[in-house]
Amino acid sequence: MRIRVDYRTVYDYAAPASDVLQLLRVQPGRHDGQHVVHWRLDTDTDGHLRRSEDAFGNVTHMFYPDGAVRRLALHVTGEVDTEDRAGLVTGAHEPLPVGVYLRATPLSAPDAAIAALARSCDAGDALASCHALMAALYGQMRFDADVTHSFSDAAHAWALRAGVCQDYAHIFVGAARHLGIPARYVSGHLVRGDGLITQPAAHAWAEAHVPALGWVAFDPTNGMCATDAYLRVAVGLDYLDAAPIRGARRGGGEERMHVTVTTSNSADPVQSGQMQAGQAQA
Repeated sequence: MRIRVDYRTVYDYAAPASDVLQLLRVQPGRHDGQHVVHWRLDTDTDGHLRRSEDAFGNVTHMFYPDGAVRRLALHVTGEVDTEDRAGLVTGAHEPLPVGVYLRATPLSAPDAAIAALARSCDAGDALASCHALMAALYGQMRFDADVTHSFSDAAHAWALRAGVCQDYAHIFVGAARHLGIPARYVSGHLVRGDGLITQPAAHAWAEAHVPALGWVAFDPTNGMCATDAYLRVAVGLDYLDAAPIRGARRGGGEERMHVTVTTSNSADPVQSGQMQAGQAQA
C-alpha cells in the first residue's frame, strides 16, 4: 500500500512566546516492508531546523523559531510504501539492546491490577501471551477520548477500562514487561478500514520482542497485528519517548493547539469525515 499523510499542527498563544523549541518525531524511518517515497516538513515561521537521531533510533528534528511568535504552524506531508508482514518488524535501525525495553516507566508501570491481567494472559509462550493480552484489551477496554489525557498512566486507564490508543499501548507494554517480554510503544499512522481518513491525532500501538521472530507489532486498540495499513514513525519506552511533538517556550500565556491528521491509501479517492463516538482512534 502507498500511504499518504497530511499532518497539520497549529499553536496559538495568547501573548508572544519567546525561546520556543519544538522537538519533532514526525518522519518515518525505513525498514523491511516500509519505504519512504517522499517526506516533507514545513512551517509558517522563519527559524532553524536541525535533523538528528535519538537514543531509540528515531529520526528527530529540532525547530527553533526566530524571535517571539504568536502562532506556529507545522505541516508534514509524505508518501510511504508499506507491505503486510503479519506484524513482523525487521531491518529497522536498532541502536539499543532488547533488554532496555523491559524497563518500567511512570506511564507504563503495571500496578496490581495490570499484573493480574498479565498473569491471566500468560500462555507460557511469548507470542501466544501477547496475542492473549491484545485480545483481552480489545475485548475489555472501551475507546473513549474524554476520560484520559496525554499524561494518564496505564494503571489509571485500566482501572477505567477506557481510554485512547495511547492508553491501550501503555497497558500492553506494562503487562508484557511484567511477563518478562520486552515491549515498546510505537507512534505512527493508520489507514482506517472504514474509509474515514481525517482524524484528530496520530495512532499508537505496541511491539513485543518474541524469541525466534524478533519484534512483532500488536495493536490492542483494534485487536490486530500491524498490516500494510500501518505506518511506523517512532518507538520508545512510552509515549514521552515517541510523541510526535514536544516543546518548551518562555511566556506566551494560554496555548491552544489544533491537530488534523489525514491518512489515506493513495490509490483511493480522497474522503473525509468525522470520528464516531466509540470508534477506535486511528
